[in-house]
Amino acid sequence: MACDPWFISLGPHLRRDLLSAGESLKLRSGQVLFQRGDRPLGFYGVVDGSLKVSTMREDGREGVLGLVETGNWFGEASLVERSTRAHDVTTMTPSSLIVVPPAAFNDLMRRPAFSQAISVLLAGRVHRLYGALEDTMLRSLLAQVARRLLHLAQGDASAAASRAARTTVPVSQELLATMLGVTRQTLAKELRALAAAGCIVPQYGRITIISMEKLQEFALAD
Repeated sequence: MACDPWFISLGPHLRRDLLSAGESLKLRSGQVLFQRGDRPLGFYGVVDGSLKVSTMREDGREGVLGLVETGNWFGEASLVERSTRAHDVTTMTPSSLIVVPPAAFNDLMRRPAFSQAISVLLAGRVHRLYGALEDTMLRSLLAQVARRLLHLAQGDASAAASRAARTTVPVSQELLATMLGVTRQTLAKELRALAAAGCIVPQYGRITIISMEKLQEFALAD
């Protein structure tokens, strides 16, 4: 968490006050943190672990909207809007969280530096959202796959552009297909093309990027 660019940007006093306002929460793998329609119970920081943000259709089909990993903060939107949760969040691994209760979050929001930081966090998410929508409307599936891998390598929206991208993306092909809204068979075809071009090596439960430059080229293609 100490390496997260958004958290670092708060400065020492706000970081201390945010952490002191939080409570520890430990969850097992596969445990639901909250569901769509739930009343918001806090602003969350991930000390360790990984969670997925998803939505479920009436027919039971799940759409995974994103991942939240160690160091990231999330759950601010419902608190700011004073609305119920819009999505489901479930752990993918055993996870340790910091939970800042709504009252403490609201107290922090009265401080201009913190409210500005939350605005930056929300703006980053909006930027990612519009980027994903643009990809779906204008780019080929191959370009979409390349761009999503680069986004996953970079991390959550709270990560600044200066954060070094990792070369191993801990995501299964099944999960990546769900995030892109395609079948696993369709995704496999695109991954084989990226592998043949020397961009990636698909492996069980993860995808290794062996050339960021080549992957960038595919991501920018029409």
